[in-house]
Amino acid sequence: MDPARYRTLYLAALPPGPRAAATDVALPALAQENFYLAEGAVEIVALPLPQLFVAGVECGHTAARVELKHQIDTVHAQLEQLRELRDRATDDREHLAREVVATQRAFHTAQIQIAETQAYAGHMETQARKLGEHVAHLDAELVTARDRIKSIETSLPWRLAAPLRYVVRRTRVVRARMHAGLAGARRLPQLSATAWSVLRHEGPAALATRVRNKVTPEEAFRPSAPPPIAVEETIAPLAFARAVVPRVTVVIPVYGKALLTYNCLKSVHEHTAHELIEIVLVDDASPEPLAEALAEVSGVRIERNAQNLGFIGSCNRGAELAQGQYVVFLNNDTIVMRGWLDALLRVFDAHPEAGLVGSKLIYPDGRLQEAGGIVWRDGSAWNWGRGDDPDRPEYNYLREVDYCSGACLAISRALFTELGGFDTHYAPAYYEDVDLAFAVRAAGRRVYYQPQSTVVHFEGQTSGTETTSGTKRYQLVNQEKFARKWASTLATHRANGVAAELERDRWAKRRVLVIEACMVTPDQDAGSVRMMAIVELLTALRCKVTFVADNLEHRQPYVGQLQQEGVEVLFHPYVRSIADLLSKRGPEFDIIMIARHYIAVKHVDAARVFAPKALVVFDTVDLHFLRTERQAELDGSALTRAAADAKREEELGLIRKSDVTLVVSTFEQELLARLVPEARVLVLATIQEQQPEGKPFAEREGLVFIGGFQHPPNTDAVLWYASEVLPHVRTALPGVKTYIVGSKVPANVRALAADDFVVTGFVPDITPHFTGCRLSIVPLRYGAGVKGKINLAMSYGLPVVATSPSIEGMSLTPDEDVLVADDPKAFADAIARLYHDEALWRRLAAGGRKNIETHFSRNVARRAITRLIAFTQGSADTTRSTG
Repeated sequence: MDPARYRTLYLAALPPGPRAAATDVALPALAQENFYLAEGAVEIVALPLPQLFVAGVECGHTAARVELKHQIDTVHAQLEQLRELRDRATDDREHLAREVVATQRAFHTAQIQIAETQAYAGHMETQARKLGEHVAHLDAELVTARDRIKSIETSLPWRLAAPLRYVVRRTRVVRARMHAGLAGARRLPQLSATAWSVLRHEGPAALATRVRNKVTPEEAFRPSAPPPIAVEETIAPLAFARAVVPRVTVVIPVYGKALLTYNCLKSVHEHTAHELIEIVLVDDASPEPLAEALAEVSGVRIERNAQNLGFIGSCNRGAELAQGQYVVFLNNDTIVMRGWLDALLRVFDAHPEAGLVGSKLIYPDGRLQEAGGIVWRDGSAWNWGRGDDPDRPEYNYLREVDYCSGACLAISRALFTELGGFDTHYAPAYYEDVDLAFAVRAAGRRVYYQPQSTVVHFEGQTSGTETTSGTKRYQLVNQEKFARKWASTLATHRANGVAAELERDRWAKRRVLVIEACMVTPDQDAGSVRMMAIVELLTALRCKVTFVADNLEHRQPYVGQLQQEGVEVLFHPYVRSIADLLSKRGPEFDIIMIARHYIAVKHVDAARVFAPKALVVFDTVDLHFLRTERQAELDGSALTRAAADAKREEELGLIRKSDVTLVVSTFEQELLARLVPEARVLVLATIQEQQPEGKPFAEREGLVFIGGFQHPPNTDAVLWYASEVLPHVRTALPGVKTYIVGSKVPANVRALAADDFVVTGFVPDITPHFTGCRLSIVPLRYGAGVKGKINLAMSYGLPVVATSPSIEGMSLTPDEDVLVADDPKAFADAIARLYHDEALWRRLAAGGRKNIETHFSRNVARRAITRLIAFTQGSADTTRSTG
């Protein structure tokens, strides 16, 4: 109560008179907790804060004071929360205000951008219309120009002048050929030194062999025989072994023509590994059910359509039934040749980016039907090479194409499903194969033509050849559909028939002609290993490479290896001379690379005349004059000295004529910087792949030397080793064998053969020697450039003992990467030391591998070639002036 009232009542006097005694009243039975609080408990009285303040502070009640403190804490916490909410609301309000302002600005900007986009779209529409009008105008001008050209070419003056034009062109070619011949003749004094060296060390027979090999190509081209076709007249029993897990499903759509289908199946049976394939025949509701007509054929799956679906529908259904990783669509009017399927699959294995691969199609009489297809701006298509000789070089290299005909097509089943199969928009048939190829490219994959997969196609047996009737009429109808669908892509193509030789390789960013002395033989010499790697890197950088040997030879299997790398290989009789080639195709090339000085001196002037826009590159391989000068110092021959002087003048002159010169080491680059400071010189060294490690140290035995003996320094090295070093080796390492590996071994080297000096000659597989021998020896006494034999050994982790000339320009550190000795006894001691010291052996093996990765890997070469390609951005003259 109020304290004043309480005080008044408390102090008031008691009433007078007696007071009655209290009456005993029975108290109710109450529990203990109704009398006393539990231990530690505080009585809480629900009072407002002012009353709690009076009771607790002014009156001193403990319970009220405790409750007052509790409520003050609670109120304080609530107040803090309210303040936090207030601050947050303030921040949110400010943030919201900023967002509103930003949104207003963005909306305003968007309005401006929309207006600009609409204006730009209008501008682009106008430009597109103008471009379309310009293209139409150009097409019209092209037609007019063609008509004018035709008129001129059929005119009497032009025809009368034809002999004169021919004479002028042939005169230029003959002049170039005569220049090449004279250049070769002028080299005879230089060759005399080499001839004397061969005669002295190897004898007259070896010299005669070398001369014969230089004059006559090692292997002449042999035309392919007509396709061996045996067409059966009746259907006989034919059993296919069923594949447990087929890699390929061959889908053959069929409408009637049971005997034709049987002959196709018979060729597949004969030329295909059965464990690879399953065969699905889709009977497109033939009048006579195919299962009945081919009742004697087993091991194939025959599925009959309930109704006729056409070619596209039948192919799509066959793909849906496929179990293989790849699907091959094969027409039933085909005969496959040996190796047809393996060749298709090799493309997928070698090129992960491959999406679609087609075969070379030939007519039954042996003429070419198609080597891939070209699609023109209007959507029309060419079968490239139709009716021509199928052996011509331009039809026999693996290459990307616009499309391949559906008579034989291979594609991964997953990709075919992802693309939705053949587009039924083209039903019943025609242009579905072209459309599929374009869809494959749009999906980021590539379309390849594989010339090693040969298929005979009886064209027109299923759909006829007349485009005005039957299924064939859809060819013209579907061309229009296709042209509309892919109009933006086709806009980048040329008009029909214009520059077909360029359109066939439209993917190429640069076109490179490589002229070498002879066919590359990477299993026989280091120079060929380097050139093969250069070609592979050029193709990987999207360059179309054309290769020709100066002797125009056609040597297998090397021609086929290059062709499968995507290289067009030219040879006799399809090319009569380098001069003739340059006169006809010179303007086509962006880069002309001529290897070796004795080849470049014959053709560099013709390259300038017939290919004035090309970047002329002189690939020295190594500086021949430097090698010959060192040979002259070694043998003291005046003849060799004269040859060295002539070579120096010749090579330095070629370097001045060329736009770019390639050398294989920084040593040679620095030398040329002093001798020809105005020249642009790039280092493009030998290129070596790392090889797997071989046997451990304790299981290895023997020494190995490798080198082709058409190279005189190798012959000199082996003769010096056998006469000067080997006796010391026999003393230090009795019974240890030295293996001499290499092609074209001369008689005087073979005569040295003994139990511990094994002359193997050429071996197809060198791996056992480099994984089983304990070390490699390189006893060269003279030479130039980078020694491929050293890099080869180090790529296997095989340590090397070499002479000082052998390691020049190779960035090798003696005793860390290689052991070096020049004295016969010191060389033998180094061999013996390394042969017994496993720790040293391991250190050198690791150092050699590291040196290859740092200086001779593909990544290093790729950077150099990329820089070389970049030089073609300007003209050859500009390149020379900025060098």
